[in-house]
Amino acid sequence: MFVCICYQVREHQVRTAIRCGARTEEAIGDACGAGTGCGSCLDRIEELIEEERADTRLPSAA
Repeated sequence: MFVCICYQVREHQVRTAIRCGARTEEAIGDACGAGTGCGSCLDRIEELIEEERADTRLPSAA
């Protein structure tokens, strides 16, 4: 699924950028371009940042 239509950035690309250390909308833009066009994807980018942040707090399944 596309997150950023302006630059054809897919959700998995944004999640990869987050997992590699991009923790802000600006850092995501620097990493993959998402959010640097019209800006309509910024809310979704913030949601993905929060989802990834929450996922990293969960304990690993044994």
